[in-house]
Amino acid sequence: MAKEMGTTSSERSMSSQHGGHLYMQTNEIRNAIVHYSRSPSGAISEMDRIFTGGAGSGEFKPISGQQSAPNAFEGASSIILTPDRRFLFTTNGGDNSVSSFSVGQDGQLKLLDVKPTGNPVEGRSGTAKSVSYRPSSKTLYVLHSFGPDHVRLMSVSADGKLTPRPERHTINTHDKTNRVSTMVVMSPNEKFLFVGTTFDEPIVTTGLYPDGSPILWVQRKGGAYHSIASNAPDPDGLAIFPIREDGSLGTGRFHDGKGGSPFYIAFLHGRPNTFIIGYAVGDGVSMGTIEDDGTVDIGPLVKIDTSAGVPTELCWASVSSDDKMVYATNFGYSTVSSYRINGKGLEIASDPACPKVPGDGTARGLNGTVTSGPADNWLSPDDAYLYQIYGNAAKLVCYATQPDGSLKETGSVKIPYNSPQGLAGF
Repeated sequence: MAKEMGTTSSERSMSSQHGGHLYMQTNEIRNAIVHYSRSPSGAISEMDRIFTGGAGSGEFKPISGQQSAPNAFEGASSIILTPDRRFLFTTNGGDNSVSSFSVGQDGQLKLLDVKPTGNPVEGRSGTAKSVSYRPSSKTLYVLHSFGPDHVRLMSVSADGKLTPRPERHTINTHDKTNRVSTMVVMSPNEKFLFVGTTFDEPIVTTGLYPDGSPILWVQRKGGAYHSIASNAPDPDGLAIFPIREDGSLGTGRFHDGKGGSPFYIAFLHGRPNTFIIGYAVGDGVSMGTIEDDGTVDIGPLVKIDTSAGVPTELCWASVSSDDKMVYATNFGYSTVSSYRINGKGLEIASDPACPKVPGDGTARGLNGTVTSGPADNWLSPDDAYLYQIYGNAAKLVCYATQPDGSLKETGSVKIPYNSPQGLAGF
């Protein structure tokens, strides 16, 4: 996962005292990883930019065909660190490749390898968007927005070199042949691979609504209109694949995600069978469990205030190291909302947790609101600071977390316009 994995209390304390490192991909045509140093006060400063050897999509948004828009691939976890922090992996969505880097003691990156995922690029850009790593079998799972081969596999050698594997897996069904995935996440016990979804078929962004708003409905046979948001209403928006010992995947099963567009999945740190789901069209967060036999149970969806219009596009989330807080990003609202994890489930802590961050007025959410395009976020290991990408505002914002769940902006740095995605660090 892009979020911190297996962090101990002593490591969190060291992070608080000595700061750390943060990484973001520019997703520019010549893609690069930006390496930031983090001070104990949460401030970040750019150290260097390391080219990935692959291509991003630039300002172009392949998922919708827009010439310039934030959140290019409608995805998450495009950058991850291995649990031992030896390697960093990133997608290159423009040419459907993956890059691997070694991570030095000082946080410096060194490019080790670049390999294609195996999916050809059709049109202006590819859509490789999300990665997850299984340490025990040294297997990397790479997700693409468009299928039919949504999930591809790579083997990782002891020195970080990548070998593409022939396996390919889809999240399409017999009656949904062009679904759009969001992110890939492995369960902490390494037994299951989760894939989130957002649409049952690509959105239409031009030609129908005068204001340019995307179309979320299609007309079926007989004239009836049907939502293209996944899991709304068809209860099949969460895909889960069993993982074999060698890292290969068994037959995937489709589960009721309990809300429209189950976009983001994150597992709790101290309760490894428990996960949260953020819903792009369901407008909230829920909490679920998966048992060793694959039985899934998802609790009620807890919605944020939707008075500003729906959907809110709640698409990213960070879980605190003590499993007490969830910080969820609302693409359509240009804000972050926070949840408290109590003994029974989830409750709203602060909504919104921070003021709206304005963009330049050129980007709109699915509900038609003007947005600054917030995308991936990352929470420091000591839970003190949340970092949030606002692509259309061309800045990465640092927030200090507050006891009541609110966020206080402490600073920001300039980033490339519209294109950046992915955050990982320690």
